[in-house]
Amino acid sequence: MYIEQMYTQCLAEAAYYIESQGEAAIIDPIREIDSYLEKAKQRGAKIKYVFETHFHADFVSGHIDLAAKTGAKIIYGPGAETNYEVYNAHNGEEFALGNVKIKALHTPGHTLESTCFLLLDEQGQQHSVFTGDTLFVGDVGRPDLLTGTVSKEDLAGMLFDSLQNQIKPLADAVVVYPAHGAGSACGKNIGKETSSTIGLQKQLNYALKETNKQKFINLITEGLTAPPPYFFKDAQINQQGYENIDQVLLRNLNPLDPAAFKKQFAPGVLLLDTRKPAEFEKSFIKGAINIGLNGSFAVWVGTLIDIQTPLLLITEEGKEEESIIRLARVGFENVKGYLKGGMQSWVKAGEPLDTIASISAPLFAERILAEQPFVMDVRNSTEYDSGHVKDAIHISLAELKSHLKELDKKENYLIHCASGYRSTIAASMLKRNGFDHVFNVEGGFDRIKGTNAPLANKMR
Repeated sequence: MYIEQMYTQCLAEAAYYIESQGEAAIIDPIREIDSYLEKAKQRGAKIKYVFETHFHADFVSGHIDLAAKTGAKIIYGPGAETNYEVYNAHNGEEFALGNVKIKALHTPGHTLESTCFLLLDEQGQQHSVFTGDTLFVGDVGRPDLLTGTVSKEDLAGMLFDSLQNQIKPLADAVVVYPAHGAGSACGKNIGKETSSTIGLQKQLNYALKETNKQKFINLITEGLTAPPPYFFKDAQINQQGYENIDQVLLRNLNPLDPAAFKKQFAPGVLLLDTRKPAEFEKSFIKGAINIGLNGSFAVWVGTLIDIQTPLLLITEEGKEEESIIRLARVGFENVKGYLKGGMQSWVKAGEPLDTIASISAPLFAERILAEQPFVMDVRNSTEYDSGHVKDAIHISLAELKSHLKELDKKENYLIHCASGYRSTIAASMLKRNGFDHVFNVEGGFDRIKGTNAPLANKMR
């Protein structure tokens, strides 16, 4: 028996490769499937099953393409209705894989069809459970993604029953393999570890420790931030089917020289620059938004940009295809083309440039002590509450777009996040919307803490 977690950092998503006696199963694959095909080829195995724990909302799964390429059967839990052929497992049904078995445990709560898959080893003993978005390390899946169909309170009640009846009775030694780690918006506060055990989670996970159903419902429905808008479209794509990723690449991978690139500028078209923040702020095309490939690229694209928006890409040379693939992971397929030759070609063509001013953390501290400009903190609420610059304006990056009208374009804004990735995104959004006096704090709050800047809730 062989198990490998195949983690995609940009999505904070874990897919799994399981193999026994030359037969393999993939659980929750991402959209580009070459890594799974290559893994099976290297190990001389045939992919027999593709298990889907639920209709994923935060990424487009690779299940359809993987099944088409391998002949594998797509397995969902009870009640999963699709526009393509799948097999709906019933609760308790077992699937033979070599000389091990995978048992379906129907666990509604995150969604109605949510199903965990319990791996039984060669001796028939419980070995590990692949929990999808039902159970994370330190958290559980959010119950508010079926608004208009099932209330979050009803789903939370179902989740309580699923955890009590299906998950907690498992042996303490059973390894927990969830679909997501820290950074995913599928939970409220997922732990940093990407695996655990049932025993540890019963001791440490607030949701598993709560034994009163109503208190559990109250606990997991409070403090939920709005889900990213692309979640609902991605869940629909995963249910209804999608275009082959090779066809998406063929259509979207369209090189444009500066003149042709400029001709594509039109109302509603967004310039998306995927270079690293430090490179972006030095020079960029006016109106472009920076979301770097070096961070949680797909998550922030899906959070900040409407999925139907036509995109023009500016990338580091050689990163064009990667940018398009990572956009497709979350269902963004409307790419009109990319700037051939990158920013160097734009500069050579003599086209105008814009910049974002940045300042060091020590200089930031000097300025706020002397001038008291507006400090904007774009971290999330948990980060802000753990310590922040005194009197800072707190607007999380996810909420910035809806607060732009409250800000004064004549004022100076010193923007920071934790380390600089999100603050550059925020600064580029402000610049695009006519805010010319924005400054990005290098290294963010991580470096600000080491200065004499006045802090509230100091963590020193």
